[in-house]
Amino acid sequence: MRWGLVVVLTAAYPLLVYLGLGRFEPRWLALLLAALAVARALASPRRDPFWWWAAAAALLLAATTALINQAMPLKVYPVVVNLGLLLLFGASLRHPPTVVERIARLTEPDLDAAGVRYTRCVTQVWCGFFVLNGSLALFTACWGDDKLWALYNGLIAYLLMGSLMGGEWLVRRKVRAAQKATP
Repeated sequence: MRWGLVVVLTAAYPLLVYLGLGRFEPRWLALLLAALAVARALASPRRDPFWWWAAAAALLLAATTALINQAMPLKVYPVVVNLGLLLLFGASLRHPPTVVERIARLTEPDLDAAGVRYTRCVTQVWCGFFVLNGSLALFTACWGDDKLWALYNGLIAYLLMGSLMGGEWLVRRKVRAAQKATP
């Protein structure tokens, strides 16, 4: 339950920042980023070190925001998230099993060689997604207004992520059907 609440609040971060920027100085919104980062690290399953690194990066952005009282570090947070996920997924390509393979093995512990190759390809696709999404997040932070930043990072990025997940699920079904059809 705790983890679910933290995930919902984290997903709502762009909207909360957007609404808060009209009412509070950025340094006060830095407290939101710091609190979410620490809560996510504390509530993470198995206290994964990734979340502590993510919290450290978020705390650095929050401290910068508090120090300069500007919104830019708050708006860069989605870029940092994408960079962190790119590093995590990319490192798993160099040091298998990949992130996607580990997730797949939760439901399919006896994943065959074809499944491992497929999960490797999916991990590469996600790396591409994080590059594109992080670049667009950076563009909206640097050159977009607050409304565009919140719209992209608080809605469009999630729709793109969901589309990628849904598209991958459809491709996986076709790949599995093709594998079952060939002897």
